[in-house]
Amino acid sequence: MTLNDIPLTTIDGESTSLAQYSDQVKLIVNVASRCGLAPQYKKLEELQKTYGDRGFTVLGFPSNQFLQELGSDEAIKEFCSLTYGVTFPMFERIKVNGKSQHPLYAELTKTPDANGKAGRVKWNFEKFVVTPDGTVHRFRPTTEPDAPEILQLIEASLPAAA
Repeated sequence: MTLNDIPLTTIDGESTSLAQYSDQVKLIVNVASRCGLAPQYKKLEELQKTYGDRGFTVLGFPSNQFLQELGSDEAIKEFCSLTYGVTFPMFERIKVNGKSQHPLYAELTKTPDANGKAGRVKWNFEKFVVTPDGTVHRFRPTTEPDAPEILQLIEASLPAAA
């Protein structure tokens, strides 16, 4: 099974998968509305606006595993929209670690970060850039969405700007 085959559910309750984004550069992030890193939503949305028409998308996966997410998908959706103007796709709340870990994160967390460490998600806003060829790159939570290493990876993986 590839990442594109894993069943997902949108924040609106619709069944989907990453297959619809298979030809895009994806920035997959476990998000949490009450986290001190929540201002990263602003930079994630800026990336979506900057690169969205070139084959890039941010994909937000709310998780309450660190006890910092709102109580319902509806509340999360409203918070993201009203507070940060989020337009990128959001998904239902999932578990990113542990025995109930979502299959998507079971696959993503096999990828080591820049220091060679794979395994558990350390905190909210851990980032995984997945290129169209399926290669996964991992960035820890305190790496800002617009960090040079993320921007260079996105730009190198997209078609040239028109």
